[in-house]
Amino acid sequence: MAEGEIIYLDNNATTQLDPAVIEEMLPFLTKYYGNPSSGYGFAATARKAINLARERLAAFLGCEPTEIVFTSGGTESNNAVINLALQLEARGKSATGPIRGGQHLVTSAVEHSAVLRPCQDLAKRGCDVTFLSVDRHGNLDVAELEGAIRPGTALVSIMWANNETGVIFPIEKIAEICREKRVLFHTDAVQATGKIPMRLRDSPINFLSLSAHKFHGPKGVGALYVSPQTRFSPLIAGGGQENGRRGGTENVASIVGLGKAAELALKYLAEGKGNIRSVRDRFEKSVLEAVSGASVNGAGATRLPNTSSLSFEGIESPSALLLLDRQLICCSAGSACRTGSQEASHVLRAMNPSSDDARRSLRFSFGRFNTDAQIDRAIEVVPKVIDKLRQSAAPTPVAAAL
Repeated sequence: MAEGEIIYLDNNATTQLDPAVIEEMLPFLTKYYGNPSSGYGFAATARKAINLARERLAAFLGCEPTEIVFTSGGTESNNAVINLALQLEARGKSATGPIRGGQHLVTSAVEHSAVLRPCQDLAKRGCDVTFLSVDRHGNLDVAELEGAIRPGTALVSIMWANNETGVIFPIEKIAEICREKRVLFHTDAVQATGKIPMRLRDSPINFLSLSAHKFHGPKGVGALYVSPQTRFSPLIAGGGQENGRRGGTENVASIVGLGKAAELALKYLAEGKGNIRSVRDRFEKSVLEAVSGASVNGAGATRLPNTSSLSFEGIESPSALLLLDRQLICCSAGSACRTGSQEASHVLRAMNPSSDDARRSLRFSFGRFNTDAQIDRAIEVVPKVIDKLRQSAAPTPVAAAL
């Protein structure tokens, strides 16, 4: 690797734009700038590009193009579903048929802030929200979830995979429980999309959220899958774009980029390229062998193939991040949305409330553009950084004697 090269190991925060995605986007930032809702031939090029992107994303998700709504990203998609579910409950209707009245939501204590925050805000306004706990490995108790559903439950929203630990939840099983109980089910699949295969056709999932920048597409664009049996009304009302399901002139270039990224991700998964898991496992094994007092958060759970959340005894995460940054290694202490906050990770606190893991953990997340040389360098540097921090924190012999 070149001297001074950045080693980017924070792919759960965002990913590098694939060059093929950039190439496909560029004409819609320069030459084909027409409004896709306009009626003349010049604008039809933009409309056709959006339709192609919808088809590509549908092929990737294993669903129909008509079931895709383009949004500004995962946060908007999540909020749209939560808002819709409560609206339907207020009207005394479900999205799939008659339902008992009530204002109750079920989610987990380890959701991304894009779900957790709106649910917390609703709870402050009088909505009844059940926040399900997880065990020390980050696993959700499905029986507890089933028991939490009651007459009047408007929505169950559980992430497909956790953004900090990579722990994967049994989404199909949870969705089937919700279908049997005639309760809407939504999954925030922002971290899972592009990392594990998905097939939504004939799935009991009602809604699924995703964001393009997590699988080598552009930032500021995402999508919401809406099952064909599910009623839907827009969060953003406007000119009737997205077949009346999301108002606002479409972000054509970014939607095109999302579609291309989906096409590439589908090809990547179909070819069975498992090097991401092997890269993660090699890094994890090497660091655990080199650093005493290191452990994997979520070791007892099924995890995404690219994510390694490691806890190190005797350090503080912010200090480790600072030293790693000086070595041009990019990683994180958890969600990028929490960076700068003094609050410890709510995910790690939920997994082990009595432990200091939440303040001494680092998340390394790998992508398909990481090279063996970069991983070798990270394996060399990380143990040295941990050792340096421990030495600086250890009392001097004189201080110890006093």
